[in-house]
Amino acid sequence: MGKEQLRKVHDMTFKEGKELKIRIKPNDDCIRFAINIGHDPDNIAMHFNPRFDWGGDSNVIVCNSMSGGCWGDECRNGNFPFVRGEECKFYINFNMEQFYIKLPDGSMMDFANRLGDVKYKYFEVTGDAKIVGIKIK
Repeated sequence: MGKEQLRKVHDMTFKEGKELKIRIKPNDDCIRFAINIGHDPDNIAMHFNPRFDWGGDSNVIVCNSMSGGCWGDECRNGNFPFVRGEECKFYINFNMEQFYIKLPDGSMMDFANRLGDVKYKYFEVTGDAKIVGIKIK
């Protein structure tokens, strides 16, 4: 089992109309990783969680949100363009209603912006993956 890593990015503001580009490399033994975007650890607008093999899930992307420390309803996407040990990149942008994620294979998925804000300052990556690069433009 991989070593669970936690990485936070400080002094970064992600605003409506901007695009977040993430380059990430899942470990060779990756079971899952997650990207959290929000205000703080208890108020996460988007929890983006590709699961290779975790909690009974296999090759699925699970998205969720947290408000006041309580998780909402999970949304699942069966398109899984992630490969253990292979660097990939994907893009996220959002507005008050939705997050839009362009996956590594070029396909799109979206997730409701349940917190409904147009600016987020909290960003963290957890799990069995290494961040290669993060850029907002």
